[in-house]
Parts: sequence; structure tokens; C-alpha cells
Amino acid sequence: MDELDKKLNDTFDGKVLRKDLLHRIKKGTNVPTFVLEFLLAKYCASNDQAEMDAGMEAVLSSLQENYVRPDEANAAQSKVATKGKHRFIDKVHVRYVEKEKRHWASLENFNSQRIAIGEKFYRDNDRLLEGGIWAEVTLAHNDIDEDDYAFSIEDLRPIQLSRFDFERYTEGRASFTRDQWLASVLRSVGLEPSKLSKRVQMHYIARLAPLVEPNYNYIELGPRGTGKSYFFSEFSPYATLISGGQATKATLFYNNARRKVGLVGYWDTVAFDEVGGIKVRDPDTIQIMKDFMANGRFSRGAEVIADASLSFVGNIDLSVQQVVNSNEFDLFQPLPPELDLAVMDRFAAYIPGWEMPKNSSEFLTNNYGFITDYLAEAFHYQFKHTNRYEEVSKRIKLGKSIEGRDEKGIKKTVCAFLKILHPNEPPTDDEFAEYVAYATECRRRVKEQMNKRKPDDEFAKINLSYFTVTGEEVVVFCPESKDASATQEPARRRLNQTVDLPPPIVDVQPQPKVTQPSPVAVEPAEVVAVPAHTNTSQLAPVSAQIQSLKEQHFTILYGDSGYSYDSIMGPYLQGAKSVVIEDPYIRMQHQIQNFVRFCETVLKATTIKKICLITGYDDKTQLAEIAEKMEELKQSLLELDVELEVKLNANIHDREIRIDNGWTVKIGRGLDFYQKPGGWFEVGANDMSLRKCLETKVDVFRT
Repeated sequence: MDELDKKLNDTFDGKVLRKDLLHRIKKGTNVPTFVLEFLLAKYCASNDQAEMDAGMEAVLSSLQENYVRPDEANAAQSKVATKGKHRFIDKVHVRYVEKEKRHWASLENFNSQRIAIGEKFYRDNDRLLEGGIWAEVTLAHNDIDEDDYAFSIEDLRPIQLSRFDFERYTEGRASFTRDQWLASVLRSVGLEPSKLSKRVQMHYIARLAPLVEPNYNYIELGPRGTGKSYFFSEFSPYATLISGGQATKATLFYNNARRKVGLVGYWDTVAFDEVGGIKVRDPDTIQIMKDFMANGRFSRGAEVIADASLSFVGNIDLSVQQVVNSNEFDLFQPLPPELDLAVMDRFAAYIPGWEMPKNSSEFLTNNYGFITDYLAEAFHYQFKHTNRYEEVSKRIKLGKSIEGRDEKGIKKTVCAFLKILHPNEPPTDDEFAEYVAYATECRRRVKEQMNKRKPDDEFAKINLSYFTVTGEEVVVFCPESKDASATQEPARRRLNQTVDLPPPIVDVQPQPKVTQPSPVAVEPAEVVAVPAHTNTSQLAPVSAQIQSLKEQHFTILYGDSGYSYDSIMGPYLQGAKSVVIEDPYIRMQHQIQNFVRFCETVLKATTIKKICLITGYDDKTQLAEIAEKMEELKQSLLELDVELEVKLNANIHDREIRIDNGWTVKIGRGLDFYQKPGGWFEVGANDMSLRKCLETKVDVFRT
């Protein structure tokens, strides 16, 4: 035992154990570290060698008797049937089967999907329904032939501490220096700090940040085998690790059918493993993710507020030095296209995974550390009950290049370091400056890569800095890119070719047959060259397109087809942020449906954030019915980050659409210029460009 071991045992007696015991039993079992250490704490939380040896025997015996290996499921079932009941250590899941109107439990390695479970178990442990929990579970055999299940849960005890005293934890911290406490935390996760550089130690602490700081989002990309996902699968019972295929809005955020919050409502941290493989079938999922990452809330019919942090970990198979010196590539290269610049900008930090050592016994410790579950409880307590943001805001002073999301990201990273390393009191000025410098570097890494990817200067302020207590401004650089001109001053290059853009509407002359309005022609405009991975739809020179559009004045004749809201006004919406539509007749079912179609056209412009409808009413108008439909539309637009405002005016008569980029569209009949189809199974019933029209005039002009 070294000096730190003695201090840990004296200060936290019964809360620490020797980490080499874990290494000895870990091999050959697919059981998380916090579960194994839960057992070790029962029998081996001592510094007496004889007691530890006896405890090890008890732990191994318990695993042999109670842990089911996947290939032994049939034998385990037979054991329950023969003995009547048996206790297991396994991960338990509960699912609700709507067709049967009841809950069923399953154990990961028991190979039965129909285990009866009492309501009190999933009421008391709601994470059983969202990802499952490790537990000591007693299964009983059911001998009643009429029942449709063979096994039931008689008792279930989650594997986690039943009580945690945070005050005692902070009192113990006061006995340690900062570096001693840092070493204790690293030893608690199984690492020997003396084998790691100070910089790598900071990286490991940063990996723990989402476990202590709510709504903290970070990314780490690096080589395989560096333990990126370890803390979320092994360290804490309050974190869950999911694969890319599970990234659905129902799983992550809200299940409308069940009216239940997803994973973000049940876990402190939701980590995406192999983030490069994320497949998002519904774009709505990414929009909700953006809202949630920005402020911890989102709307899915009702506003949902949750604290979960999101961690994105994955592999990078490129040479980092080649990437930072390349004009074509950036360090976000492995991310799927769905994780666009808006998602990236919400990362508080980018941990350089390429600096982390490969997993090796060389870096494992044989000394004492906290029982993993004890430290996880300390982190969970701080996640839920402590807020250091105000403390950080009062002490930190950042440079002029720091923008809104930079400031928030840097401060939250510093908050996490304070919670992990200084749960009892503020750090010294030097320690605080060290955390600010590290947090600033991690945020700069995010911004540098966005700046390379974006062809304009939106993210050009990359020289992030902070001020020391003496007033000295310190500009922070990322070591891998400090001398890389391709990253520090990315080229704003020009394209030789043009991007396909819709051309301005000239003079629309409808034909008696089904036609489309003339395409919008645009004069050639300068556009910017972008790497293959960049989404060129984001780069269209909107201002040039708007300027080249022409005014229009034409008549839609009775029986004409080929007109849709998109073809008439779509090109004029580019670059707009808000639209006001005045139409006195948005009352009937079909008129409201037309307005929904109009909103869908507006959404295609991607830049619009607000729609204002001013409509009329009379004595026969069913206002309550209209309000209900508008509320449904309003909520669906909010999920896409667009605000809908509805105003009623009984005196309104004129019809007009005003766009805040300077264009006005007047349609004589307003939105209601379509004929009712002869039948709902004829052409034009759904595609409005094929629907026959009523006669009306259309004027599009600048105001």
C-alpha cells in the first residue's frame, strides 16, 4: 500500500477496494465492472489479505452459482423448475405488450421472453422499461398448467447502493490535494495515473463529464480499442450505451403511441456507440435532437424537459495529421450526413481520442480505488442536485472571439471538472485556469472543424481565448492543428461549375392540358467549392437567387392544372425567416388542409422560423374546432423549430402573403383556388399540381 492507498482506506473505510481483484475475476465474464465491484464490496472491502482471499472465493462462488452465461440458459431454466426458485445476477428488461395488456420481463441470458412480473417492481424501477437494469433477481417456477407462463419474478434488487451520503463524501475529499483526488478517481476506474501523462489524465476526466453535468454533449473520435465507450457500458448504472440503429425518436425522445418519454427521461447519460454508423430514417429525429441538445427540452405534442447528457463516440480511420493539413477533409469526417453543422455546433467539447493509449494491462492499477458504484452514486448525486454554473460564470473571463455556444460549452466543461475534482470547495486560481484552458481547447477543436466545412465566415472566429487573474489574454490552440494552415486559414475556394438551382419564374402561360409552370431560371452566380462530404444544399447563394427572381402577373383559368403553392411561391421563399399570410377563409376542413399544404411548402425553404396566419370568422364559424386543428398544426411545426401564430380578425377581406425578404404574393382566391375532385381516387386528388383550378389572378411583386 502506498500513501494514497492508506489515505483512501483511512478516510473512506468500506468504500474502497483493491482494483487488481477486479482484473482477476473480470476475464471470462460479460458482467459490467459496477456489478462485479458490487459483489467485491460485499466480501472484499478490506485491507486484510486473509479476508480478501476469503472474499474472492465467495465472489467467484456467487458468480458460478448465480450468473448465467448465454450458452447455459436451458440449464438455468431447468434449475428453477427443479428447485422451485433460484436467484440470478443478470440484466432485467420489462416490456409492455399492448395486445395482451400486460407487462412481461426477460433476462438477457435466461432465454425467456415471458416472465411474469409484479407491478411494484417496474413502478419502483422505471429504468426496467427503458434499457433494463442489472439486478439480483429471484425467479420462481409456475406449476399452474392453465397459466401462459412458466416463470415469475419473486424478488428483484437493483445492483446499486441503497444509501449515499454526499456530505460524508465531500468531507472526505477535504483530506486530499487536487492531484491526490485526481489519482484516486483514475484508480477508481482501473487506471494507474503514474503511467499516464497529465494531459491524458485530463482526457479521462473529460470522459466522465456527462455523468456529472446535465445536458452536456460531447464527441470523441479516435482509434479502436481505447475504451471510448467503457464509462457508459461498465462504469455507471445511470448511463446507457446504444447502437446507431436505435436512434429513433420514439426510443430516444418520446413515444407518441404510448405517451411515454424515451431514454433521455430515464438515464443521466445516453451514449451513441460507433456514431459513424448512426442511421436516422426519420429526419424529425435529428430536429428533435438539435432542440434537446440546445436546451434540454423538445416538443412532441407536449413540451418535454429532461436532463440527460448525450455522448457521441466512434472511430476515426484517417491520419489526424493528414486531415488537419488537408483542404478537403476535417475531423468530423466519420459522422453521417444527418449529423450536420447544427448538431456539431451543439457539442461542448471534442475529446482527441487519438491521444488516448490503447487498452493494455500496462495501464491498469493494482492499488486501491473507490468502489465503482460508490463513485457513480457521487456523480449521480451531483448530476441531479448540484449546479456550479453560476460559480464558474463569476470567475471566468473569456475573449472576444468566444460566441454564445462557445461560452456555454466551455463553462459546462469547467463545471464538470469542478464537480469531479472539487465537489467540496472551489479550486485555486491556477487549477481553475487549467480547466478553462482545457475546456477552451476542446471547444476550439469543434469550431475549427466547422470552419473548415463551412464555406463562409460563420464559424471563422476560432482564436478562442480566456483571461488569467492577472489580466493576461491567453489564446488556446489545439496541438494537432496549431501549425496547420489548412485548418487555421481554410481556403474559401471558387467552383468552376455551377450548382443546380431552380431558375426564376418568367411568364407562366398555362396550357389546357396538365402542365407545370415554367421552371425558375437563375443567372449564373459565384458559388463556393466544397469537399464531397459537404451538403451543397446548404450552400446555395440565396441572395443571388432572390435578386434574379422577377415579378409576375398572370391568370389561372378555370379548369387549368399544373399549379401548386410550391411552383407559384416556392422560389420566392428562399432566404426568408418569416411569412405573414392574410386569408379570411381558413375555416372549413378543406381550407385548413390547404393551409397545412402551404406550411409544408414554407418548410422546404429551411430558413423560415415563423408563420403568422391572420384569418376571419363569422357567427357560423366553429372556433373551438378550428382552434383544436390549429393547435395540432402548431405543435407539429414546433417540432421542426417553426413557430405558428394565429390571429383572428372579423373584418379582414383581402388575401395576401407577405415574405420578409421583400416579396409579396397575392392570389385572388387566397389558398382556396382548387376545385373539389370528382372522386378521391382520381388523379389530382393528392398531388395538387395535377388538381384542376378555379379561375383566379396571381400577382408576385416586390414591396
